[in-house]
Amino acid sequence: MTDTLALLKLRRSVPPQFLTAPGPSSDQLAELLTIGARVPDHGKLAPWRFVIFEGAAREKAADVVASAFRSKNPEADAEKVAFERKRLTYAPLIIGVVSRARPHVKIPEWEQELSAGAVCMNILVAAQAMGFGASWLTNWFSFDRDVLTAFGLAEDERMAGFIHIGTPETIPADRERPVLADIVSRYGA
Repeated sequence: MTDTLALLKLRRSVPPQFLTAPGPSSDQLAELLTIGARVPDHGKLAPWRFVIFEGAAREKAADVVASAFRSKNPEADAEKVAFERKRLTYAPLIIGVVSRARPHVKIPEWEQELSAGAVCMNILVAAQAMGFGASWLTNWFSFDRDVLTAFGLAEDERMAGFIHIGTPETIPADRERPVLADIVSRYGA
């Protein structure tokens, strides 16, 4: 078995609350983004882009999330607002993968969106290959237009996900995986 196959068989997400510094260096980040961009991309459209959250920018982003949550949930107590704020403060690096799928004469938007999902998966696998833990999450604010606008997304852009990356404090137990017999069918059988 190749090292790649072994890595893929063992890949698992590490929740952000179990990720700490150090995160990837600037060279490692550049490598992660380069690997992320090496996905199927029919028409060479690059229907995705990246927003990097690191250092003090994570705190600024967390404030945006907390403010949006507070305004949409005025009954929420301070503890709940603080919980929502912390979501973007655990991992030392968060890569926002932005889907910028648009109408095209030959390439369906769905195919462009799938390409953005492939970017997320490439980054997850590459981060683990580098020895980091990572988790691909969306959360409610990935779909909140006020938050997305504050994060610099255009009106026609969507957040494919936030990839949280850092050094794992612990590796969680593997979750139960689907039984192949339950999810595989054979055409014509």
